[in-house]
Amino acid sequence: MEKIVIKGGHRLEGQLPISGAKNAALPLMCAGLLAKDGLTLHNLPHLADIKTLASLLTELGSTISYDEEGWDIGSGQTVTIAASHIASTTAPYDMVRKMRASILVLGPLLAREGEAIVSLPGGCAIGNRPIDLHLKAFEDIGATIELKDGYVRASGKLTGGTVHFPIVSVGATENILMAACLADGITIIENAAKEPEITDLATCLVAMGAKISGIGTSRLEVEGVNELHAAEYTVMPDRIEAGSYTVAAAMTGGELELLGDNLPYVMTGTLEILKQAGLVFTETERGLLTRLGPEKIIGINAVTQPFPGFPTDMQAQLMAMMTLCDGASVITETIFENRFMHVPELCRMGADITVNGSTATIRGIEKLLGAPVMATDLRASMSLVLAGLAAEGVTEVKRIYHLDRGYERLVQKLGSCGAKISREKDNDI
Repeated sequence: MEKIVIKGGHRLEGQLPISGAKNAALPLMCAGLLAKDGLTLHNLPHLADIKTLASLLTELGSTISYDEEGWDIGSGQTVTIAASHIASTTAPYDMVRKMRASILVLGPLLAREGEAIVSLPGGCAIGNRPIDLHLKAFEDIGATIELKDGYVRASGKLTGGTVHFPIVSVGATENILMAACLADGITIIENAAKEPEITDLATCLVAMGAKISGIGTSRLEVEGVNELHAAEYTVMPDRIEAGSYTVAAAMTGGELELLGDNLPYVMTGTLEILKQAGLVFTETERGLLTRLGPEKIIGINAVTQPFPGFPTDMQAQLMAMMTLCDGASVITETIFENRFMHVPELCRMGADITVNGSTATIRGIEKLLGAPVMATDLRASMSLVLAGLAAEGVTEVKRIYHLDRGYERLVQKLGSCGAKISREKDNDI
């Protein structure tokens, strides 16, 4: 086991390249199963989740090739997924349990092979995230679904139809969108998620020969085709990573230029809330310049919502920042019911936070104090790193394997901007 050790109180300044988005890259990799002659993805981040999914795709029969020539801290990897032959339509428990996004192979396998057997997924412990919406959607376009022995067994020829999601679901929208590309007839997806990662997936599918209209809206229409073909596509920048480093700049009184395409759009909900907290943003030729305007962070009220609202994946990081606000802040979590597990760890560092159901009240304090803390999930881990950057003294963040799932070269990136941060062996675990 390893830990991250941070000596707080150092101002962050400089340029910081934003990696390709994990939440876009994973469904794009699954889309590679839909084409026989290969999908090449550029700007894929170096993350544990990417490796996990690549292993699963290989298990299913895909050939994965990497081109990392010239790689540095500011560029991702290029990966080609060639699924000329599907060797297996079963995604086993031992692989799927490691990462919830593995459920996204269900749609492509079912659409291409007429059957798919996928273990019920695992992932971060941030609450109950059932896949009922996925399964009902597949039934709406012709699939037969059976749950047996911890596996989803889907079969049948997809015929198209109308799918109406009772609540917005990013994963379910992605799964049914991929499946619909090879269905007979037309599929209409109503109340579809509008996250930028959905737009990224749909745009890539069109490049592969899919017929999709309504991209970027809550109503998608997909006309099925017989097959998809080879394509190249560049993964969008990670809006959650960008938001996290924006918070880092504010908490340390620093100034960072985040390098990435289209950041103001993909970060819409995050920027609105952060502006209310006093952060100032300036668009540059290469990205977005971010800093804190007033002397202290301004207390705010924030509610997590689907895009274009404030994203649940930024809730923990915002809470870390609000521990240092002037006055009090209220954050309400509406997406996941168990996403306040970082609160006790922040309180170990001196934070004043009270949780009542889905609402957290944060009363600002003068300073955080370094302490040993334990990460519980990906975004909670980042909130503790952010707190450590601003805290007085030394903070040790344990169980950092969560961070490896979603933040590429975190220590190197922060270190390049002035943070005193290192990755060390943890002899206590």
